[in-house]
Amino acid sequence: MRTQGVSPMAHASSDLARPGRRQTLAVGGLLLAGLFCLIQLGQAQTSNKDKATPKDKAVKAPAAPAFKPAGTTTLNLTIASEGGDVPEMVKIINTRVEEAWKANKVIPSHYCDDFDFIRRASLDIIGRVAKPEEIDRYLKDPADKRRSLLIERLLKHEDYARHWANLWANWLLTRSGDFGRGKYHEQTQVWLEDQFAQNKPYHEMVRKLLTAKGKNSDNGAVNFFLAHMGETNPADKRREEGQAEMVPLTSRITRVFLGTQVQCAQCHNHPFFASLKQEMFWGVNAFLRQVRRDPPPPRQPNNRMMVRQDLTLLDDESVNPDANVFFEMRNGKVKMWRAEFLPSGGKERGPKLDASKKGLSRREALADYLVDHEMFTKAIVNRMWGMFMGRGFVNPIDDFNDNNKLGDDDPNGKLMDELASRFKHYNYDMKKLIRWIAHSKPYHLSYVANPTNDKVEQEALFSRMILKALSPEQLLESLMTATKAEAAETAAAKKQMRDRWLRSLINNFGDDEGNEVNFNGTIVQALMMMNGRDINDAIARPEKGRVALIRATSRNQAAIIDRLYLAALNRRPKPVERAGIISKINLRRGFQDTPKAAYEDLFWALLNSNEFLFNH
Repeated sequence: MRTQGVSPMAHASSDLARPGRRQTLAVGGLLLAGLFCLIQLGQAQTSNKDKATPKDKAVKAPAAPAFKPAGTTTLNLTIASEGGDVPEMVKIINTRVEEAWKANKVIPSHYCDDFDFIRRASLDIIGRVAKPEEIDRYLKDPADKRRSLLIERLLKHEDYARHWANLWANWLLTRSGDFGRGKYHEQTQVWLEDQFAQNKPYHEMVRKLLTAKGKNSDNGAVNFFLAHMGETNPADKRREEGQAEMVPLTSRITRVFLGTQVQCAQCHNHPFFASLKQEMFWGVNAFLRQVRRDPPPPRQPNNRMMVRQDLTLLDDESVNPDANVFFEMRNGKVKMWRAEFLPSGGKERGPKLDASKKGLSRREALADYLVDHEMFTKAIVNRMWGMFMGRGFVNPIDDFNDNNKLGDDDPNGKLMDELASRFKHYNYDMKKLIRWIAHSKPYHLSYVANPTNDKVEQEALFSRMILKALSPEQLLESLMTATKAEAAETAAAKKQMRDRWLRSLINNFGDDEGNEVNFNGTIVQALMMMNGRDINDAIARPEKGRVALIRATSRNQAAIIDRLYLAALNRRPKPVERAGIISKINLRRGFQDTPKAAYEDLFWALLNSNEFLFNH
């Protein structure tokens, strides 16, 4: 993170000849290069300290002025949400983070402006940038209520369920293999979208995932189990050990829902979690050994299914009758272990499976133990906080262990525990949790650091917003929204376009685990340029394209530039940006350029800027 004075968004590209242009733009390209430098977010502010000269040694130098962050230091926010839980929880969050700021002598960054906030909240809650007409409505709301009213509108928006279904489908299935894309992934996403549209309590959604059964064409929830069954057991061992090893699923369940990476204990005791022994991995695994897939998975895990046929998930009570598993220890000895869940609440051993439980009832018991575990609510609170704040209380968000835990006196630990307790109290309501976070002071802070909070180790204090790279899905939806790429397409053409764009984005910066990888701005810009034909076609679309619509409805040059900025960056240009762009457009006249081409180039530059590609 850079300090105030150098914006990480101000990154210029050396080659801005937009793909698809047939005119010679040797001069125009050089002029357009300045557009990137005009796309700024922060303004410089420095603090000069007086120094005494040798002859002034006897004179006490005046004290350096105390640092004051640029921008507003007060948040004018009236909560518009109904119910007393939001002000109650916002007060708890604000009190805890302010205690940490004071204890660490940190001054928080200034609060972001209304344009930054609508873009940030839109990306986080519905997975895309705001539309210009949504910004117009937002700015008409009373200044003290507009942010809270926006949060409520976003939580009720139809894109809310789609966005969170996207996220959870990737976390559950990853982005690779037969279940990472295509038919099976879409089935799961449809099921998840229905859960989020109804705002089903989180613990109920998880129970349904762990106890799902039937055909995946009827119930997309079963794909979570079907995707991670692992290698098929040899035929002569299936009666005793079940159809498949279920090793990947064991790891995925605890990682996603408990924030604990038990895969490190598959072959030996966990190296960073003293209380997590090897037998505990296999104890969880034993709950899953009566699960069966029809037709069975291929013998080798790398065998891809040539045809994505319908699959059925069921429970086979005729196999693994005693809920025992056999595993090899580091000394080469084979050990047997019965189904037993992870310990909780300081206990050395977890709850054991009732020997009478067979078939589906085993998975129902697993769901009960999981939801009752002390890490269940902490893990989801930590994950959601990380999604909105750029990092969790514990980071990475799914790796709680002895080397990555919060002390008893750590303010973050206390805040996480309080949020987890209240989340459970309010019936695991995901929208309530989002309201609490989105109304809190740290969520409204600018990303611009100051001299008191500019170090990486200070990110855990949440005294500034952390820059977040857009996920491939957020980029897709934001590009579609900004350019109105789908406006003139048929339903079939829309799906084909979205699939093609998303495939390109995922191939370049989406990893197999459903996470995003770090990238450098120039690499991403190069990616967008390589994919320039699709973007160029969307930008240049006549009549229903964004540039064409803005030119048809805006009265003058400045108004057109303002609306293009709102569409791409969700803000108006600064006066210096607007003036610079107008001068460059005027200079291009006479180089066989048309006003339409100049505005298309401007829009293309905005979409390829770092400011567009990051959530800030």
